[in-house]
Amino acid sequence: MRSIIIDCDPGQDDAIALLLAMSSPDELKILGITAVAGNVPLELTERNARLMCDIAGRTDIPVFAGCAQPLRRKLRTAENVHGRTGIDGADIVEPKQLLEAQHGVDFIVDALLAAEDDSITLVPTGPLTNIAMAIEKKPSILRKINEIVLMGGAMREGGNSTPSAEFNILVDPQAADIVFCCGRPTTVMGLDVTHQVLATPERRDRIRRIDNNAGRATAGMLDFFNRHDTAKYGSPGAPLHDPCTVAYLLKPELFEGKHCNLAVETESELTMGHTAVDFWHVTDRPRNVLWMHAVDADGFYALLIDRLSRYENA
Repeated sequence: MRSIIIDCDPGQDDAIALLLAMSSPDELKILGITAVAGNVPLELTERNARLMCDIAGRTDIPVFAGCAQPLRRKLRTAENVHGRTGIDGADIVEPKQLLEAQHGVDFIVDALLAAEDDSITLVPTGPLTNIAMAIEKKPSILRKINEIVLMGGAMREGGNSTPSAEFNILVDPQAADIVFCCGRPTTVMGLDVTHQVLATPERRDRIRRIDNNAGRATAGMLDFFNRHDTAKYGSPGAPLHDPCTVAYLLKPELFEGKHCNLAVETESELTMGHTAVDFWHVTDRPRNVLWMHAVDADGFYALLIDRLSRYENA
């Protein structure tokens, strides 16, 4: 069993990643969920994370609020994509799951310090502010990290928020730079791979037929989420970005990756947040990430549907 901390900014796709992770207790021991500002402000991302715990019946997992602002830049959000709540398409109620009093960054630090070396996997699916703050606050936590599996960046797909940058990296490029330079094994699910897992009408119909709260919430969120990206890309469905991280933890054989150097642009406003992926090793810079570039999309959705089907109504 892999011990993980999920750091997220729900967002429909983060919310579905949480449901996928919480459906898999035999493989994943979720030590906690930390929320960060990103797709929507912090007070909504932490609320959305707690709501997913309610839907999953996993109120045993503590939820913490982390950073409300990027390290050095003004917060940029994405209500145009995710709606006013961040998880439009799901029924919004006040969660029964309570928010922990401890700051999310302090939880990450304390959980890692208490762990054995190389024992905890961090799973960030939003801006990397909380993770970078934890590293900056207590660098000795790095030896406790087994792997970082994150969603962010792009190479061949360009950017989804600017011509050069993917949203999570653009929101806090300075934090991303800290994480990518931290020296721990880092697996990256960028747009190159996430744009291959499209929530087509047929796949959404299969999810809609799941007769439980998690299935209904996922189908509703995907119906809303699809409206933006299908119009933007002219595709048959929206890409389901963040669950790729959890799917990789559960079935890594679904993905194909390559060890590369990845560097983040932190100076130029023209290309701020760009992820320069040295896919063909044209430099001698160290290969600091496993860059995922291909996925078995049918296998991905088979896994998602199987795991969502495991839930009983909470």
